[in-house]
Amino acid sequence: MDRVPVTVVRHPKERISKCSLRCLHDRPEFTFLRAREGFSIDATGMLLLAVDAPPLTTADRGHPILLLDSTWRHLPALLRCVTGAPLRRSIPGGIRTAYPRRSRVFDDPEQGLASVEALYVCKAILEGPDPTLLDGYHWRDEFLAGLPPALRGTTPLPCTDAPEVRR
Repeated sequence: MDRVPVTVVRHPKERISKCSLRCLHDRPEFTFLRAREGFSIDATGMLLLAVDAPPLTTADRGHPILLLDSTWRHLPALLRCVTGAPLRRSIPGGIRTAYPRRSRVFDDPEQGLASVEALYVCKAILEGPDPTLLDGYHWRDEFLAGLPPALRGTTPLPCTDAPEVRR
């Protein structure tokens, strides 16, 4: 299966050294862009993750992903760079971040995830789980432990061809 292309647009104040996506820069399906003054991106036909949108489903397969990488405080400015008609989707409910939140000036949405967590869940729904997306993410194990087994990739596949084992 071909990997879904992912375009990551970073807010200019987002520090790469603290970015949860920094270990994905060498992967061929990723394009990283920095939103500087005057930047815009036509997101027509791209999946745009948003907390206030309909949930992402397997019916959304085949669309490239646009991931906006910023703090929640700076997200409105980054959204103004998006033009066209993106397909807004949310991560299904019940998934919690493992990233420790520390904002003293802005309330993060309860259902908000770190960028790499949101990307992992999105791609798990569209392509199946790929734990390598979380390589280098400090809270990887905690995040995976909180996911349903189907999203962790630990759900055993039914085996109908195996010989019966008698004891």
